[in-house]
Amino acid sequence: MRDLPRKLTVEELADLFQARSRFVETLAGEDDPLGRAREVLGGLPKDQQVEALAHHPRIGAPNLSGRPAAEQGGGADPAVLAELAELNAAYEARFGFRFVVFVNRRSRAEIVPVLRERLERTREEELETGCDELVAIAVDRWRSS
Repeated sequence: MRDLPRKLTVEELADLFQARSRFVETLAGEDDPLGRAREVLGGLPKDQQVEALAHHPRIGAPNLSGRPAAEQGGGADPAVLAELAELNAAYEARFGFRFVVFVNRRSRAEIVPVLRERLERTREEELETGCDELVAIAVDRWRSS
């Protein structure tokens, strides 16, 4: 397990956060970027927070590759994948941004009740939670790489 770095390039951060976004570019200028990521992301305008979430792959999406595929695992029941697709669509329609959760080695079936529960929350709660989860994913990626 690696310690958090003092500096990271835009390219390294883009790999951890799935894309080069305004958030990633802002974060690259920070000392201790992963340690400050929650604060930096939380201080950005809402549209930039939504943009950061938009680059994360959907839970249960078909044809994932690379790191997201390994993190989400494979072999899920087609019924679970169909339910996740339906819940993802409902979530995006309700909140206007992508559902992001730190899978943390849980199966896709274990994420279904999490997604159902989070659909009951407010947009503000979900935007904050999604941003926190996005940072948790990036920190875990750094530490496990």
